[in-house]
Amino acid sequence: MTYCCGILVRDGLVMIADTRTNAGLDNISTFRKLHVFEQPGERVLMLAAAGNLSVTQGVLNFLKEGFENPETKEIESALTAPTMLKAAQFVGKAVRRARAEAFDPSDQTNGVSFDVTMLLGGQIKGSEPRLFMIYSAGNSIECSQDTNYLQIGEHKYGKPILDRAANYDSDIYDALKIGLISMDSTIKSNLSVGLPIDVALLRKDSMELEVQTRIDAGDEYFRDLRERWSKALRAAHMAIPAPPYRGREK
Repeated sequence: MTYCCGILVRDGLVMIADTRTNAGLDNISTFRKLHVFEQPGERVLMLAAAGNLSVTQGVLNFLKEGFENPETKEIESALTAPTMLKAAQFVGKAVRRARAEAFDPSDQTNGVSFDVTMLLGGQIKGSEPRLFMIYSAGNSIECSQDTNYLQIGEHKYGKPILDRAANYDSDIYDALKIGLISMDSTIKSNLSVGLPIDVALLRKDSMELEVQTRIDAGDEYFRDLRERWSKALRAAHMAIPAPPYRGREK
């Protein structure tokens, strides 16, 4: 019950996440799913999460406090990782630990899922911006220039937009616009995804967020974007010639 996406471009990285956690007829609740960890001038990490909230909270606690490496006896955390790959590996370990602590065998009969999926994006000084998807088992995949975005949650409605428009060479604010259109398309078609939306934009080598904001129902730009996108879609399908198929083939 969420939608998060990250888009990697030559100029940096954009991450967007909704906040809806429940969408019953009389109970709509929200929870922040995009979290930022910064060390000014040294690193910026952005974590988006989909899945079990207690496991997510456990991972966040591990990211803030770290845990002991059984071999070196030193406290490790994502904020001390020397590379983004090591940070992604730490998040994977944190996911496994948080799931183990939250798991209750009796809950399995009640259909409780302890699965989570996470996006970790950011940059550590001296290296390139990178974007990873981390699974419940703790393993991960990395975004590439060929497929320069990753999604978690209710991704199917927003994926066609990213497939057609997301490009590694896109301007970073075009990437933000494409991501917002992808989010709006998901909100339009899926009740379990909704406003407010959290947005973070990291320009390469800046070592600080250029944009960190929350978009709610009163945001003028987002309202204009969704109206323009709807009009553009209607105009596009009207401009395509009618299908030539009439009658039955014999």
